[in-house]
Amino acid sequence: MCGIAGVAGFGDGFDPTPAQLQRMCDTLVHRGPDGQGLEVRDRIGLGMRRLSIIDIEGGAQPLLNEDRTVRVVFNGEIYNFRELREDLERRGHRFSTRTDGEVIVHLWEDHGPDLLSRLYGMFAIALLYTRRRQLLLARDRLGIKPLFFSLSPQGVVFASEIKALLASGLVDRTLDPDGLAQFLAWEYVPGPSTLFAGIHKLEAGHRMPIDLDGDQIRTDCWWDVATTPASVADDGFESLVDWEDADHQTITRAVRRQLVSDVPLGAFLSGGVDSSLVVHAMGPAKSFAIGFDDPSYDETPWSSAVAEHLGIDHRIEILRPEILELFDRLMPFLDDPIGDFSIFPTFLISRFARQEVTVVLTGDGGDEVFGGYETYMAELLSQRWSRIPAVVRRRLLEPLMLALPPRPIKKGLINKARRFAEGVRYEAALGHARWRLFTDETLLSDLLTPEIAEQVEVPLGSHILGLRSRAGRRSAVDQGLYIDLKSYLVDNCIVKVDRMSMANSLEARVPLLDHELVELAFQMPSEYKVRPRETKHLLKRVASRHVPRACVYRPKEGFSIPIKNWLATSLRPVMDDLLSAERLARQRIFQVATVERLVAEHLDQRANHSHVLWSLLVFQDWLDRWGAR
Repeated sequence: MCGIAGVAGFGDGFDPTPAQLQRMCDTLVHRGPDGQGLEVRDRIGLGMRRLSIIDIEGGAQPLLNEDRTVRVVFNGEIYNFRELREDLERRGHRFSTRTDGEVIVHLWEDHGPDLLSRLYGMFAIALLYTRRRQLLLARDRLGIKPLFFSLSPQGVVFASEIKALLASGLVDRTLDPDGLAQFLAWEYVPGPSTLFAGIHKLEAGHRMPIDLDGDQIRTDCWWDVATTPASVADDGFESLVDWEDADHQTITRAVRRQLVSDVPLGAFLSGGVDSSLVVHAMGPAKSFAIGFDDPSYDETPWSSAVAEHLGIDHRIEILRPEILELFDRLMPFLDDPIGDFSIFPTFLISRFARQEVTVVLTGDGGDEVFGGYETYMAELLSQRWSRIPAVVRRRLLEPLMLALPPRPIKKGLINKARRFAEGVRYEAALGHARWRLFTDETLLSDLLTPEIAEQVEVPLGSHILGLRSRAGRRSAVDQGLYIDLKSYLVDNCIVKVDRMSMANSLEARVPLLDHELVELAFQMPSEYKVRPRETKHLLKRVASRHVPRACVYRPKEGFSIPIKNWLATSLRPVMDDLLSAERLARQRIFQVATVERLVAEHLDQRANHSHVLWSLLVFQDWLDRWGAR
């Protein structure tokens, strides 16, 4: 695990220096506190910061092949490196380290860019073939590890985080109004865009081969979930129990594969379905959980019950965090910002676990692969809702539901009813993503100043509709899962886990995003995943074999914090500062009157605007911190 950075010049373009590369790597020390590697030659600079996990003494990068014509820096882990190494050695390749990443340079010798399909793992790769001045940038199938780049006529700059690109001094800082609009709507910027017009994400499962002398660049998708699901007969599974067995075996295989480590390893355990299955498959393990003094946000009783049942070493920390201090601590890691509240607990549990381990396994990905979000049930409910006469829905029921005052607790029937009424009014083609849209076109036009609004060209739901068209001949549930996998997961959930764990120099592994498991899940009949009154149907059946049923069949809570209450209390000084009328007027991005209305309604508890207000705070801090123009 590490952070990578680099600059490659076209022809007479960029000519990177060691000092320039050093500045880039200095921004990534949190990703790799254990060592550094720098190399500059022939208008190409490769850099990395290392967190030592495998071959602690000998795994320094760049890694080289036998004749030193292939060199690689990479971020992540290759879980099947031992099997790959044995095969490569049988075919005559000679290794100089015991680290996992060295298989990459030898696979290149045999397979070129097609080497990626042989890797099981999470990775972002920058590989240089010096003989032909070819550069390959690549990202793992599910986008677990990040990779950003900026292209110009002078060359390409790339890195694990945007802050490293900015440190190069070669990247334009122009704000992308479309990126801002999407961020306010979805709380993340859909790839390949970012909030910077000149910086892009290499998308999950994509690679970018670059001929540095010929200036030839293309980006192509090297992995995707099959667009046409196989029939049950094709898979050889004739019953729900057959699918349960296959699912359990594949999860166990994925978890066991990801236990490879030369440093202490543990797990996050919330007591929910996903993390419980992961911890069970690990065998004897050390697990970690955190809780808050607000009982509606505290899941530690559930994690304790699972840990006791499995007989594992479980650690709990109940927190009363200093929110203002924590805000300042986390914002530097959001140079690719997300509006997900759960950055706070993810950072805190990562900090807690890092006191004892260097690697953790998490249950992330289960919701997007097996249908764990209540929004899927909301979409099924909306089909029945649409049968009610429109005049009754729009003039009576929806206004009544929206008039209910929001409750301070996390969820509850009233809060769910309000949220359902909000989402069902959005475009039906968005599917279950309707309940993830927090700033619609109307509110956006009220929020943005006319000069910014007229620069917004991309419709808010365009990435959702585009992914739906790519989802192929699937059920509505599986189309929604595909959309989540390609956007919400990779641009929000995985960003949260990667940035907050790496902020603590902790490697987080996500076995439920093992590509074999993902491919299996997308062949599974959709009714085994989501039913009108139940999410993750099959996965819960599997989990109930191994952990208490009460822990499995309980209301989904999610990993969150009481942000709507904190905005009116602990975070009030931050909100008053970052959303002050003077600041907003000076920036000329947001309309002062609209922001003041949202703040007032939230503080008076007339409405819960926590999602919009929090996104505004994150953006304002981002704007100040990174000097966007």
